[in-house]
Amino acid sequence: MMGPAHSLSGAAAWLGAGAVAAGLGHPMPWPVLVVGALVCAGAALAPDLDHKAATISRAFGPFSRGLCEVVDKLSSAVYQATRKPGDKRRTGGHRTLTHTWLWAVLIGGGTSLLATTGGRWAVLAVLFVHLVLAVEGLLWRAARVSSDVLVWLLGATSAWILAGLLDEPGGGAGWLFTGPGQEYLWLGLPVVLGALVHDIGDALTVSGCPVLWPIPVGNKRWYPVGPPRGMRFRAGSWVELKVLMPAFMLLGGVGAAAALNFI
Repeated sequence: MMGPAHSLSGAAAWLGAGAVAAGLGHPMPWPVLVVGALVCAGAALAPDLDHKAATISRAFGPFSRGLCEVVDKLSSAVYQATRKPGDKRRTGGHRTLTHTWLWAVLIGGGTSLLATTGGRWAVLAVLFVHLVLAVEGLLWRAARVSSDVLVWLLGATSAWILAGLLDEPGGGAGWLFTGPGQEYLWLGLPVVLGALVHDIGDALTVSGCPVLWPIPVGNKRWYPVGPPRGMRFRAGSWVELKVLMPAFMLLGGVGAAAALNFI
């Protein structure tokens, strides 16, 4: 899928998770619901860091472009080192390592570790990165005609304000994990969810997605998971634009209303 659809699916997934959490007796304070939805929307773009034309690879200028080259080479090396006889020969690392459940868990776990041990500035950094990506994904038309600096300023300002709301009593810094020193431990959850939702979205497209790696399927370790061929679509097609994106918006709205006990 394309960036806007990935971001919308990420936001809708977290809002749906908020509805589930409320049903299980762990309702999210509204700042957690908002911040989580934005972080998840940004994280849903992150797996495409292995592609130089992706939104995330362009979002932070030379830094993200350089990181993209490193991730692409790393992903390609891992693919070549671990592929089985049934896996295709290929060049480049797009839709390999960063499109797996293991990568999602590692990135989410690293985010939680950073947020709980790095102090306020680490939390602000996590929020800044994902809010910039959320702006690029959800407001992609406006972001494309704006300068990168304006998008970064919006991300930085929003991160500062939202972190302040979370730090207030009852704001949600200690949501779900209430032990001493566990503030913001939950921040890795929308990162994991966003990455997994990205993988599921890509699995619906023609190429499928090797989300199960490193678990082998038959004679393939990079098995392209997906529905039957007749149910797949091409990225950017009318199915994505006219069906899935409106569905994500509707599901997100219903999830938010349920999470906030409006329905």
